[in-house]
Amino acid sequence: MDSAAEEKQKKQQAEAGMAIGGRDGDVRKDGVAREVVRMEREAVIPIIKPKLVMKLAELIEHDVDRNEFLKLCKKVEYTIRAWYLLQFEDLMQLYSLFDPVSGEKRLEQQNLLSDEIDTLEFNFMTYLFQIMEKSNFKLLSDEEYDVAQSGRYLLNLPIIVDESKLDKKLLRTYFKEHPHDNLPSFADKYIVFRRGVGIDRTTDYFVMEKVDVIISRVWRSLLTVTRIDRLFSKKPQSKPRSDIKKTDEIIEDSEEQELFVERIRLEKIELSIKNLTHKMTIQEPTFDRMIVVYRRAGTKTKPDRGIFVKHFKNIPMADMEIVLPEKKNPTLTPMDWVKFLISAVIGLVTLVGSLEMPKADVWVVIAIMSGVIGYCAKIYFTFQANMTLYQNLITKSMYDKQLDSGKGTLLHLCDDVIQQEVKEVIICYYILMEQGKATIQDLDLQCEELIKEEFGAECNFDVHDAVKKLEKLGIIHRDSIGRILCAPLKRANEIIGTTTEEMVLRAQQNSAS
Repeated sequence: MDSAAEEKQKKQQAEAGMAIGGRDGDVRKDGVAREVVRMEREAVIPIIKPKLVMKLAELIEHDVDRNEFLKLCKKVEYTIRAWYLLQFEDLMQLYSLFDPVSGEKRLEQQNLLSDEIDTLEFNFMTYLFQIMEKSNFKLLSDEEYDVAQSGRYLLNLPIIVDESKLDKKLLRTYFKEHPHDNLPSFADKYIVFRRGVGIDRTTDYFVMEKVDVIISRVWRSLLTVTRIDRLFSKKPQSKPRSDIKKTDEIIEDSEEQELFVERIRLEKIELSIKNLTHKMTIQEPTFDRMIVVYRRAGTKTKPDRGIFVKHFKNIPMADMEIVLPEKKNPTLTPMDWVKFLISAVIGLVTLVGSLEMPKADVWVVIAIMSGVIGYCAKIYFTFQANMTLYQNLITKSMYDKQLDSGKGTLLHLCDDVIQQEVKEVIICYYILMEQGKATIQDLDLQCEELIKEEFGAECNFDVHDAVKKLEKLGIIHRDSIGRILCAPLKRANEIIGTTTEEMVLRAQQNSAS
């Protein structure tokens, strides 16, 4: 087992080395340099429960054991669902008071004092964070946000949240009582949970985008020649390099499982006729699931008690601003205005200098003015095109990317908790059933290998949580040296006993017969 662990670690380090080398110098065949984003591998099991159960059952040789295993899986799900029933009911009852649609009327009917409502809010937020943790959602940190925003994908406009429209009391009070590590700077106004990583690809000619890349490079060259770039390049140059260096050091020394996702951007395009005239595919890592929680700002006389909980899927990291609440309408950035002014000054100075020459060339003057006017027009029309794209992305996020909101999101989370807990227990018990005895480290490694070999998926299996649930069910125990053993299948079913759901099913069968 130790050799297997060493082999697994060497493979991860080799993959990490390949990823690092690709970031700095490698160029893809399509002429776009690749950039690697390092993500922590998550504990969520990306396999649907029916597929998991049927596949593991097929691996069991004897029919009797297979039937007992299927029966155990049902008992485990029924029991875990019963464990969480009361907690989920309390969560839904509390949210009914803070539902932005109907919560205000319910609060009026309750005739509660302000302090009592604050206590109920606090209880709801506590339940919400507990269910998020059980569902393997994590708070988006400032570092993750900066990495996500370090690139551009489809959205090329600066998106700013109108903080004056968001409440700051609810989250600030909660985090004061429940401190969290690595809270983002916006945590007092809204919080963003994320889970899972995927890939989004877009193939197109990207005509305007390629033109923008060419003009941007020409502009940077012009600023370099005139040494104007020194006014803008001092601040942003140092931080990204130190971050990349730090990240590379962590990759080389870390023994933890990590996930490397490739980001392909047009900014890295090679300027060739083939790249400029053919379709290209750009790629961006995505957050598989994102949940945004916030409250709108109220007035002193009438505070807003509604709590928004919105659920999104497959959001590109570089475009994640589309899920943020209360966004301002995009406008030209200060840098765009600076470009306007610098272009006008350069054009004016060049024009005056040309006219003062003894033999002023009219065509040179026309060329200079055409270039300046064309560049200013390009900035304006690029902004208009980006505005149209932004509106399309917002519409798409509302209809295609948004899974649910409010009560629907909470119901989805409740079921998700149960499914993840059941899958952890089933996988862990199956390994113990097949292997006999195992230490906690061996059990963790074998569970991850089973998921990878049989289902082609990878995750950072939460073995400690799975063992705790198996101990709570009473179907495992430890020997004198701490190794974990499981009860035989038939005995495990006897220990769990008859569940309420099984009694209901038997009653229905008896009445039907």
